[in-house]
Amino acid sequence: MDIGASANLEVVDKFCYLRDMLSVDGDADAAVEVRIPTGWNKCRQLVPLLTNRDISLIRRGRLYSSCVQSSMLHGSETWPFRKENEVALQQAEMRMVRWMVMLR
Repeated sequence: MDIGASANLEVVDKFCYLRDMLSVDGDADAAVEVRIPTGWNKCRQLVPLLTNRDISLIRRGRLYSSCVQSSMLHGSETWPFRKENEVALQQAEMRMVRWMVMLR
């Protein structure tokens, strides 16, 4: 397929590909910015289970790890991680854990 001279291509700084944000400079900042709200959404969906005292703390921890953490870290094995990215993810995680404890 020949694109030809009439095709206009837009140049962008970042774009979403397979639910992962890619940026022109190749860092993970854009991906982390998208993944933290994804983790919050998953955490909000699971609040009834994560704050339920009838479910053991171990099971709630496993649920949090398997659903919330995995949604935040999906695709992170390909990110060029910097310390700032790690700190941002850790801070978000601690806020989520504190939020879950306060809702009990």
